[in-house]
Amino acid sequence: MTFAQLYLYISVRLRVAGHFLFLHALDALLTSCLQTCTDFFACSLLTLSLFSPLLSLQAFSLGGSHPFYLNQSDPRTSALQVDKSLLYRMCISGCCLTCVAFFSLFLLFQGGTMSQVGSKGRQNPEQIQHRPFAHLMGSNSPVGVNNVVQWIDKSGDAITHNMSYDKGQLLVEKEGFYYLYSKVQLNAAVECSLILHKVMKNTTAYGQPIELMRSKSFRCRTPKPPSAKASAGEDLWNSFLAGIFHLQSGDKIFVTLENIQKIRPGPADNFMGAFMIMP
Repeated sequence: MTFAQLYLYISVRLRVAGHFLFLHALDALLTSCLQTCTDFFACSLLTLSLFSPLLSLQAFSLGGSHPFYLNQSDPRTSALQVDKSLLYRMCISGCCLTCVAFFSLFLLFQGGTMSQVGSKGRQNPEQIQHRPFAHLMGSNSPVGVNNVVQWIDKSGDAITHNMSYDKGQLLVEKEGFYYLYSKVQLNAAVECSLILHKVMKNTTAYGQPIELMRSKSFRCRTPKPPSAKASAGEDLWNSFLAGIFHLQSGDKIFVTLENIQKIRPGPADNFMGAFMIMP
């Protein structure tokens, strides 16, 4: 039975029995359900829970005029049959009401759970647009104080958004988890040299810089066959670092390079950056 059929059935029974007060209450209940409920199962459950006892009693009162009751010669037998009929109707109504209640609650629970999961899984586009990020390019004068690599933040493909740059350091303005990366290219033309590439963090909680990532190697010049063309004394080597870290507002990220004089200047060969992946 659909919700419309249920409403029509209850309305007719109430109108025949003369229960106009209950009829007005049913109309008000239906209007309230349609305004506040988005699930017709909830409306059906509420209607059945309020009017199923009334329907059972009304069925009992109308049953007295049924030929089945008129043909009973023994008053005690007639009363017994009426009691059994009423009991059966009440049991059936209770079972149906229980089934509808459990099924409706199950659907409501499932719908609420899925909506919560969906709302958690979906991210606000405005939040994504306001996530900080930065991409810094290698400077033509990359050598800084204390072996800190210098970068370009406002030229070419370099960009900063909700982050700032000053003297080789990238300033974090919003707390969250960030993906950090750095790539440098060096000229290891000498026989052997130590190459130490680090990504560091300065934070107000500690007095000393904190090492986040490190690449350490002992690089020696690669022998070349006599047939190979000379490359102006260059033997290039690349180092790349990347990782995810939780950063606080006010933290400063920078890159250091041992033997920084060996770095090969250029915006395409050297870069560093950061972008927030989760608040």
